[in-house]
Amino acid sequence: MRARLNALIKSALNAAGLDVLRLNRSPHHTLLGLKALPINTIVDVGANRGQFAAEIRQVFPAAELYCFEPLAEPFAELQRWAGPQRRVKVFNVALGEKEEERTMFLHTTHSPSSSLLQSTEICSELYPQTQAQKPVTIKLTTLDNVLGEVALQPDILIKLDTQGYEKQVIAGGVETFRRAAACIIEANLFQLYENQPTFAELVSLLDQLGFRYAGNLDQTYDRQGRVVYIDAVFVRCGTPER
Repeated sequence: MRARLNALIKSALNAAGLDVLRLNRSPHHTLLGLKALPINTIVDVGANRGQFAAEIRQVFPAAELYCFEPLAEPFAELQRWAGPQRRVKVFNVALGEKEEERTMFLHTTHSPSSSLLQSTEICSELYPQTQAQKPVTIKLTTLDNVLGEVALQPDILIKLDTQGYEKQVIAGGVETFRRAAACIIEANLFQLYENQPTFAELVSLLDQLGFRYAGNLDQTYDRQGRVVYIDAVFVRCGTPER
């Protein structure tokens, strides 16, 4: 009787365009096994206002957080969130493969999609809120320059949300990545930014640094159901199951 009732409920929800997934199978709940790792340090690159940092803080409350955000307005909010908290450090810089000043394309109505790369027509068509832009000058440095001399706690989790600039961040953070246990990377499958790396390129880069692709925490679709971008998880090869 219960199985029949469950089937009827699922059918009704499906008809309404909804689905049911058990929590123990939901990537949002399990973090694809990351919760089982003893993460002690979290590096949040492209922190914006601290949305990811606040969520991951609930999962790993004792971890040290290092948050990077180059844009002034979201950084001010990030700084206010971090202010009263211990073990949270914030940096008003962008990360890449060298140290310099650069022009960033600020998306004035949707700052999280701002990038060091010019957005494409595909990006504008899919996300009209990215069309309003203005150039701003930001400071660029490398992940290894900032954290190379820091005595980071082991079992590092790195999150990249850099709107197509992942390849450069990795190039400037090789030694930090080599110390990491896992990475979460927002990767575009559609060409949303000029000269962005393909997902295959990212997999290859991280494979060279000892990571294996472990699945997606989330993925975003267009109106035809095609996957536009994903939040991909990579874990250190040989990371034991716990």
